[in-house]
Amino acid sequence: MLMTLIKGILVGLGASIPLGPIGVLCVQRTLSKGRLSGFISGMGAAFADTIFAVIAIMGLAVVLVVFEANRNLFLIIGGFIVVAIGLKIYFTNPIKQIRQKRRGRQHLFEDFISVAMLTFSNPGALFLVLGLLALVGLNIDSESSYLSITLALCGVLIGATLWWFILSTLISLYRRRFRIKQLWIINRVAGIVIVALGFISIIDGLYELVKQLMIE
Repeated sequence: MLMTLIKGILVGLGASIPLGPIGVLCVQRTLSKGRLSGFISGMGAAFADTIFAVIAIMGLAVVLVVFEANRNLFLIIGGFIVVAIGLKIYFTNPIKQIRQKRRGRQHLFEDFISVAMLTFSNPGALFLVLGLLALVGLNIDSESSYLSITLALCGVLIGATLWWFILSTLISLYRRRFRIKQLWIINRVAGIVIVALGFISIIDGLYELVKQLMIE
């Protein structure tokens, strides 16, 4: 049972560590809005990854088929969402974010939901979780005991939560060293990086879609 929990934790860590647009977004929010905002944003991704683990472990074939059949569409839609978030970050005033934090208006629920939806829109995240489950040898399916399934899912959530806590805590240690001008630059750079990653997703989805249509 303990190994089931440990393997779940490894899956959660493995699904969270790759520094894609979500990682960049959480780093930017930690620097601009504080550790809590960065951590809560990461928890949105952790929640989505845990749902993906539920789909994989419970063998929800219908959902898997829908994701696979519409992978290109998800890439395109997700890409546009990423671009929109990147543009919002690029044009965000860090002074306004700091003032909102001081007034206790951090919009944490919005931080959580935005990252959760961003993760759900990325089919690659689902298949990454599937691959990691196979890699660590977590042999859990819908026929397993409820205890085993619960331990595996708790492990995934714990692993993902642990990573976002560590990342947001480490980044926040250097936050006070940044001045307003540097935060402006960070917002610009993070926005550009996230927009670029969004366009890559859109181009990838469009390319695969065109190639599929040509084959048909």
